Amino acid sequence: MDLRIAGRKAIVCASSDGLGFACARALAEAGCELVMNGRRPEVLEAAAEELRRRTGAKVTAVTADVATPAGRAALLAACPEPDILVNNSGGPPKKDFRALTEEDWAQALQGNMLAAVALITASVDGMMARGFGRIVNITSMTSVRPVTNLDLSNAARLGLAGFVAGVSRQVAGRNVTINNLLPGSFATARVAALGAAAGEVAAAVPAGRLGDPDEFGDACAFLCGAQAGYIVGQNLLIDGGFCMNAL
Repeated sequence: MDLRIAGRKAIVCASSDGLGFACARALAEAGCELVMNGRRPEVLEAAAEELRRRTGAKVTAVTADVATPAGRAALLAACPEPDILVNNSGGPPKKDFRALTEEDWAQALQGNMLAAVALITASVDGMMARGFGRIVNITSMTSVRPVTNLDLSNAARLGLAGFVAGVSRQVAGRNVTINNLLPGSFATARVAALGAAAGEVAAAVPAGRLGDPDEFGDACAFLCGAQAGYIVGQNLLIDGGFCMNAL
């Protein structure tokens, strides 16, 4: 399927590996120019070079922490007028809610909500002026199915979903869409680290397996396509049926 976004400029946060890399791969294959991001320069540059080799795409690697103003400024300096923005960040650690400190909350909100809000705010007016924009936030299925001891993630992801619910409707009339992708359990390095427990995770998924990161990346690219302009403010679960929701 031709997504009709060849030549579009895309920023993909936290894209040196895992689901972020899968999204960058799919957008590169669709013909986008990429700004990839990560905090480990060697890993990031290796990922960028792999996509250059595999797809022929123009790829710029920016080592930065998007949870900081300086990191976000570096991304926007590399791509001042993005057509596509994929927000992504690592999730906060498990911790009993009684033990959470103000610093824990500040870090979680900055990394999993406010960083995305800041990049959306910095990008959306330019997208509206140009008449095209696609923003996808990689959040978590905890937005709809909270997990015990992941209260930081539960709260921050819901906060971002609430922000998107309102703002997405304000910009949709200028062909700018904002949507959230909610991943379940995928075959990434994080899950592989579970070892034997990964099999137990897969067994709990109705699809009977872990997700392939490329499946997730292709879904992200679809939402970024020209044909997806009527999908606005949605929270799309990609979890193999794990969350038993009617809506």
